[in-house]
Amino acid sequence: MGRRESPAMERAQAARTSGVTDITLDAGGITLSGLHIEPPGPSPRAVVVAVHGGGMSAGYFDGQAHPSVSLLGLGASLGFAVLSLDRPGYGGSAREVPHGQSLTEQSATLHAALDDYARRFPTGAGFLLVAHSFGGKVALTAAADDERGRIIGLDISGCGHRYATDFGRPPGILARDSWKWHWGPLRLYPPNSFRFSRSLLAPMPPVEEEELRQWSESFPGVAARVRAPVRLTFAEYENWWLHDADALAEMTGHLCATSVTVHRQPDAGHNISLGWAARSYHLRVLAFLEELLTRRGQADA
Repeated sequence: MGRRESPAMERAQAARTSGVTDITLDAGGITLSGLHIEPPGPSPRAVVVAVHGGGMSAGYFDGQAHPSVSLLGLGASLGFAVLSLDRPGYGGSAREVPHGQSLTEQSATLHAALDDYARRFPTGAGFLLVAHSFGGKVALTAAADDERGRIIGLDISGCGHRYATDFGRPPGILARDSWKWHWGPLRLYPPNSFRFSRSLLAPMPPVEEEELRQWSESFPGVAARVRAPVRLTFAEYENWWLHDADALAEMTGHLCATSVTVHRQPDAGHNISLGWAARSYHLRVLAFLEELLTRRGQADA
């Protein structure tokens, strides 16, 4: 799949949940595009920052195959602002950084984007990072680099620390050989999911492809610096990652400076947020945020 000339324009023509608008943020001189929704009322209780996986885009968290799928719509209905960003090398920044960025660079860019967001919008209790797949690596790195403590938690799906397969070039998300890895059984998804998903796709930048195999080696050092509470979710039909008891014990053991919970999402494939299980998963994400706010004494903020 070749690089699209204007992925942001393609997405602008796609359907989106009522109240969701386009947003651009200045991320240290790099323009990050994304989707944004604010809740009714004067101020959000907190901001959910959604970080998509490799080969996807910000629209992953605003799926349109069924009204129940969108994290943005659900989050706003419960009093939270939701910001879903196109990561560096995707969307509006595809021309500025066509080769993408390393995890360390993406972390710095994400923090710069959050700086710009905080200057322009109220943030309530702070930022919850909700990340999928490769986005989970970015979220963990950003949390490890969070010197100001403004990231109040991380909710990560489809991201482990050891791959379940020794793959070559990862298959495209809609390629014939991708179903096992990205989707699982087709019954897990609303009708027309794959037609709607085409507008969400973008090529994985070369720097990301190069970093895929390095994660198992870099994860322990990143994990040891994470201080924000972490919730990990693995789908019933997750095939990218090892997530048996031994693998999870090793993974959570590296997250030694914080609390970690692990959830297994039934009736879901790797792309949880696009399937019938999306609402169940997203409700658990926001319940986790509620718990974090309660711990901070800000449940009614």
